[in-house]
Amino acid sequence: MIAIIDYGAGNLRSVSNALAKLGYKSKATNEPKYVLNADAVIFPGVGAAADAMHSLQESGLDEAVRQVISRRQPLLAVCVGMQVLLSTTEEGGWHDCLGVIPGSVKRLPSGLKVPHMGWNQVKQTTKHRIFDGIPDEANFYFVHSYYADPENASVVAGTTQYGVTICSVMVKDSLVATQFHPEKSGDQGLRIYANFLKMTGVRG
Repeated sequence: MIAIIDYGAGNLRSVSNALAKLGYKSKATNEPKYVLNADAVIFPGVGAAADAMHSLQESGLDEAVRQVISRRQPLLAVCVGMQVLLSTTEEGGWHDCLGVIPGSVKRLPSGLKVPHMGWNQVKQTTKHRIFDGIPDEANFYFVHSYYADPENASVVAGTTQYGVTICSVMVKDSLVATQFHPEKSGDQGLRIYANFLKMTGVRG
């Protein structure tokens, strides 16, 4: 089973539709037991990191996500889903996040158009199966005002330029995370999902 984490703000329908195009069935859920028993987990993101953390904590999904990552259960996190993996966020004042990736979430520099919305290139900084069949510096669709700044550069697999160098793809063990929205990124975005699910061995 592919579980899509439902914390009340995720882009659930677009994600499930993208998976359906690839021939996969999925289940949106806010119940930790389904997340923990899934063959693969997708953690979508729309909205603010602090609000997302509050919702995750209310349902117990915060601890479920930590367990998924600690036991190397395949997880793909998107946008705010990526950001809350870090230690803290400055969005809405400093708030604690899940703390599974050391680092902080910072606001894009002043003077830039915020949110960063639209297509931008992703520079592949490491060779990884998530990029199979995707050319370097391919364009993906972004919508965000804050960005993840992990302490350890080894988890950064892709970067994007927008006033600063943004970590746009993170990888660690069975975790993949993207600042952009694959489900809104056309054929290349679908390939991100296809590559992730191929890595997991999940069948459609």
